[in-house]
Amino acid sequence: MNTAKSFDIIVFDWDGTLMDSAAAIVLAIQSASRDLGIPEPSEEEARHVIGLGLHEALHYLAPNMPASWYPKMAERYRYHYFSGDHDIALFAGVKELLTELQQAGFILAVATGKTRVGLDRAMAHFGLADYFAATRTAGECPSKPHPAMLLELMEELSATPDRVVMIGDTTHDLQMAASAGCRGIGVTYGAHPKSALLAANPIFCVDSVQELAEILQSCDPADPADSNEEPTRR
Repeated sequence: MNTAKSFDIIVFDWDGTLMDSAAAIVLAIQSASRDLGIPEPSEEEARHVIGLGLHEALHYLAPNMPASWYPKMAERYRYHYFSGDHDIALFAGVKELLTELQQAGFILAVATGKTRVGLDRAMAHFGLADYFAATRTAGECPSKPHPAMLLELMEELSATPDRVVMIGDTTHDLQMAASAGCRGIGVTYGAHPKSALLAANPIFCVDSVQELAEILQSCDPADPADSNEEPTRR
C-alpha cells in the first residue's frame, strides 16, 4: 500500500535515534563499572541495554550485583555521561526533519530510556522542547519493551494505535511498538545491528536520517478515521 494517510503521530526514541549518543553511553557504562570494580561489559553488551531502564539494564549487565549497589552505579554513570554530554550532537538533519514534520501537521512525541532530568537537559541544550506534544521517560513508566510509554502517550494525545508509528534504534523500541499495537520503524545508525532490527519486523528499516526523512516526507498526516490499512513491509 501507499504509506500516505497511514499515521499522524510520530513517536521518537532519543538516544541513538535523534542524538548521536550511543558511544558516549557505552563509555559511561564501562567507566562506571570500573569505578565500582565490577566486570566491564563489552561494547556489544553495553549497546544492547541502551534504552532500557536502570534496573533492567543492570540486571542484564551485572546479574550478580546487589540491588543496593544500583544507586551508586547510577550516580557514577551520570557523572561520566554528564561530564561530556554537551559535546554530543544530534544526528545531521534531525532538526530540519523535525521542523518539516511539524510544519506538515504531524504530532511529534518522545519515548525514551533517559531520565526526565536527562531528557529535559538534552531538549534544552538543542532547543527542541517545542517540537514535541508529549514525552515519556524511564522512571515515569515501566522500562521498554513494556508498552506503557506508548499507551500513556496515546491516552494523552487521544490516539489509537493505528495512528501511531514508533521510530527507534533498538529492538526494545520495536518490541514496545508491537506490544502497544503500533507500527515501528527501525534506524540502523544507532545502538542495535540491522539484523536484530529486521527480526523485530518493522515496517521500514533505514540507514540514515536522510532516508528516514524521505519516507516520512512522502506521507501525509493521517485522517484518524482513515488509517486502518496494513502497511507494506520492506
